[in-house]
Amino acid sequence: MIDFLRRNIDKNGLYILLGLLALLMALSPEAGAHGVTDGDKGYIQESSGTMIIPFIYLGAKHMVTGYDHLLFLFGVVFFLYRLRDVGIYVTLFAVGHSVTLLAGVIFDFGVNAYIIDAIIGFSIVYKALDNMGAYQRWFGFQPNTKVATLIFGLFHGLGLATKILEFEISSEGLIPNLLAFNVGVEMGQIMGLAMILIVMGYWRRSAGFMRHAYNANVALMVGGFIFVGYQLTGFFIS
Repeated sequence: MIDFLRRNIDKNGLYILLGLLALLMALSPEAGAHGVTDGDKGYIQESSGTMIIPFIYLGAKHMVTGYDHLLFLFGVVFFLYRLRDVGIYVTLFAVGHSVTLLAGVIFDFGVNAYIIDAIIGFSIVYKALDNMGAYQRWFGFQPNTKVATLIFGLFHGLGLATKILEFEISSEGLIPNLLAFNVGVEMGQIMGLAMILIVMGYWRRSAGFMRHAYNANVALMVGGFIFVGYQLTGFFIS
């Protein structure tokens, strides 16, 4: 593995990799994939009744600050040049995310938060390897990227539902509040995606984009593995 990375990562790729690692390591445990600040936790637990605007805000805030979602979306749109294609993949992700978020909370089912977040970290690894063409080289076939995006969207939504269930939201106004939260999540997704596409648009115009695309996805893959390891460590020591 070390020799493989040494052959394929140049100097600029190493800068990208080290920058991503520094960012992930700087994040505190409270800033995990589905972390919620203490103030937001208290607000969620103490709230009752229908509060559309506050829950839209909380949903948007979660998505904009949820680096697991943003890294996965970064991988998804990395080689998508047409807005139509971007729209298709992001819609599939949003559908999956919405289904398990709403169903998980309404029907009160979830899984261990560390396990589901480890799976979410693996989704980042999966997409990075897909962008690197690894499945064609290793297995001789290309998995259906649209199906994979939908499936991982389901896991991303289940991760958030699992976290919300821990806060025991009041049943009064639950459905409209959840719908408002989901609307906020999708609004945040649009904002995060817009920032990603702006950066990608400028990068793609540079002569070095294709030269460093592989390195960027190696960095994305390593970041995903770090996140998986972080979550599995938490699972085994908790």
